[in-house]
Amino acid sequence: MKILGLTSFIHDSSAALLDDGRIVAAADEERFNREKFTGHFPRQALKFCLAQGGSKLSEIDWLAFYWNPWSGMVRRTWMMATHLPHSLAFFKKKAAYEPAIRGDFGCWWNMVNLARVMQQAFPDEKTKFRCRFVDHHLAHAASAYYVSPWDEAMILSLDGTGEWISTLMAMGAGRHIRKIKEIAYPHSLGVLYGAITQFLGYQIYQDEWKVMGLAACGTPRQADQVRRLIHCEQGRFRLNLDYFNFQYADKGLWFGPRFAELFGAPRRHDEPIETERFADLAASFQLVTEEAGLSLVRHLLRNGGGCKRLCLAGGVALNAVLNGKILAETEVEELFVQPAAGDAGAALGAALYLHHEVLNGHRSGPTRHVYLGPDYHEDRMLAALRAQNLAAEKQDDIERRAANLLAGGKILGWFQGRMEYGPRALGNRSILADPRRLQMKDALNAKVKYRERFRPFAPSVLAERAGEYFERGGSFPFMTVVLPVKPEKRAVIPAVVHHDGTGRLQTVTKEANPRFYGLIQEFDRVTGVPVLLNTSFNLQGEPIVCTPEDAVSTFLRSGLDALVLGDYLCVKTKG
Repeated sequence: MKILGLTSFIHDSSAALLDDGRIVAAADEERFNREKFTGHFPRQALKFCLAQGGSKLSEIDWLAFYWNPWSGMVRRTWMMATHLPHSLAFFKKKAAYEPAIRGDFGCWWNMVNLARVMQQAFPDEKTKFRCRFVDHHLAHAASAYYVSPWDEAMILSLDGTGEWISTLMAMGAGRHIRKIKEIAYPHSLGVLYGAITQFLGYQIYQDEWKVMGLAACGTPRQADQVRRLIHCEQGRFRLNLDYFNFQYADKGLWFGPRFAELFGAPRRHDEPIETERFADLAASFQLVTEEAGLSLVRHLLRNGGGCKRLCLAGGVALNAVLNGKILAETEVEELFVQPAAGDAGAALGAALYLHHEVLNGHRSGPTRHVYLGPDYHEDRMLAALRAQNLAAEKQDDIERRAANLLAGGKILGWFQGRMEYGPRALGNRSILADPRRLQMKDALNAKVKYRERFRPFAPSVLAERAGEYFERGGSFPFMTVVLPVKPEKRAVIPAVVHHDGTGRLQTVTKEANPRFYGLIQEFDRVTGVPVLLNTSFNLQGEPIVCTPEDAVSTFLRSGLDALVLGDYLCVKTKG
């Protein structure tokens, strides 16, 4: 039984392939078309998944889609009707809003006619598959639970919105997911966080992690004012909609006039972000978001029959600071966060839900890694280097050579094996540096990543040594949890310690990634520190690199000192 999972038409388009429940491949379309957060139909990601599985489209039995368009259309109509006459603003400026209207209804039309869209994308292929629309939050829940290591777990899906709900609390047991409670849109933690993201001059659904990073630089002085916007009790929360504008179906501002009256003028795009006022606002919204999330988790614990294992998914589950607080401040003993927790991961979730819940398939094995994208032969790597007249040498001991360069203060692009699925670079499409050098943080932000100075970098640490550097032991392989760095180690690895003394760590095992593990081992041998600074191999505003050509292009356009493609090493010459 072959199942394709699909996310498309809104943002974070992606595809995934299951073969008898086994995850064969999964990839984000943005990596192929080079448009970050793309909503275009994931033709290239689908093509890759099919090729990876040695399959033709005619051999696919089911297509699972991450959204139920019928419920979505009902929600849009209900929202417009409920908020009349204010929602008429959506139509007042026809020239401005006509593309948005076309986009909305064109999107739903494509969803309803998914088989037709697929046939248009692959005109030379015959199809026999059946389509299944999976409710959005069930796709998120399935994406986390079915690949977790547990046969029983609590599940929490936190997002901006699904078709009709923003939050799902559920229990997973065996092959089945049982709903406990839902919170209906427009009451949404994702919307709350999106409003402050937009208020601070950033893009909703894209830049929320920038607000999370900025929050560590501030003090939550406005927390009481933020609490006026949301009321939490008994496993529920409600937004005070008087402060918001999104419910009028307005494609412009999510926050309303009263929001600005409470918090002052929104940040202009040309204003510096690293000011006390904006950092304090970010810290205040982060704190209140944590309070609401922790309240939901505690409600689940009271209704989970004694279970203390939690699976998290949905866009808000990418708030790694909140995830760390769940472990520190609740009775949750074990936490699994879907590494592709946003909508891109819902493609895999839709396929998993169909396999387990609808078709009664056997349980999938736990996710040990997310290296589910394409890899490339060394001939293509060498050709990509030669096309730019770059001299490169093939190394017999690439881990040792790279470790010595890193220990000497060089910044490396590191390109190996299959590309990661989801938003994090986990050692196959990474930029790496020495965490012992405090100046690396500013150098990377200014000369390589071209981004704000406050943005943190992640520590990748040998799994068996993580307890030496972080306050809590355990397995955290996907950079989804922020934990405190031990005080005595903060001066040892200052480049990966954020303003509040924390780090968003990745624990690395030999089983999951032997080459990356070997590199960190070599760095430890040279320096005595089993940690590397790891950030995604991309420039600001671009997706993570996919191909050798992408890697070479990014290398040439940035301040990277060296590039490792498989066993090939290319070092920039000065002058």
